[in-house]
Amino acid sequence: MEPAIGLATLWGVFAATHIGLATRRTRSALVARLGEQGFLAGFSLLASILFALLVHFYAIHRFEGAPGPGLGTTEPVRAVLVGAIVVGLVLAFAAFPAYPGSTYATGGTGTRAPRGLERITRHPFFVGVAIAAAAHALLATRLVGTVFSLGLLGLSLVGAWHQDRKLLARRGRPFADFLAVTSVVPFAAILSGRQRLVARELPWGTLVVTLLVVGGLRAVHESIFASGGAWVVAVVVGGAGVLMLQDWRVARRRARPARQGREAPVSVG
Repeated sequence: MEPAIGLATLWGVFAATHIGLATRRTRSALVARLGEQGFLAGFSLLASILFALLVHFYAIHRFEGAPGPGLGTTEPVRAVLVGAIVVGLVLAFAAFPAYPGSTYATGGTGTRAPRGLERITRHPFFVGVAIAAAAHALLATRLVGTVFSLGLLGLSLVGAWHQDRKLLARRGRPFADFLAVTSVVPFAAILSGRQRLVARELPWGTLVVTLLVVGGLRAVHESIFASGGAWVVAVVVGGAGVLMLQDWRVARRRARPARQGREAPVSVG
């Protein structure tokens, strides 16, 4: 079987479960049965298993099948696409440190004013992955590589759209105001006058560190998917696990004052 078809099938299963389980009706029913933490644990476990299968399938078939666009043969085009990958990955990686306190953090309850990278795009991680994936799709010398990258591109864009819809339904006007002054497309809100760029808010230290990390990835590019993609799976699943742990700790801190208030003795005058 053509590897690109097999990979497209796996992407379809991943997308159907990842997005389908997160829809409001399905999620509410599962949360009622499993609890919030139980749902998140099950959802994350299933997503991790399916993502690992995706990466492993691509890793062992990445040199097989029909040819891809292979636009890297022209040096100016290659330079532009490699530059887009660097920008996208730096943007995506730089979004992680600010995530626990962001409007989109899992378990968060409030919508704060956009700050830092959110002024450029309200979804720096999703948009960064989408930019890098689009460039990789065009550079891929095999169709299976293009399909793998397009899957990441589609999942990122749908993920950003779904998060916006979900939080708009939950939070109403405050989140609608947040959407009104931000944009998914980088710099679109700034260029339209709905937002302004504040240089001092940007995480310059994080951006420099992530740029160095991306440079290191470039140096080991040929071996990233070695060992059946084990390194990619470990980094992605491990990173998601760290974020979940941070969300859990934040949720516990928020719940502690409320719990202490309920347990406080009531004095009788």
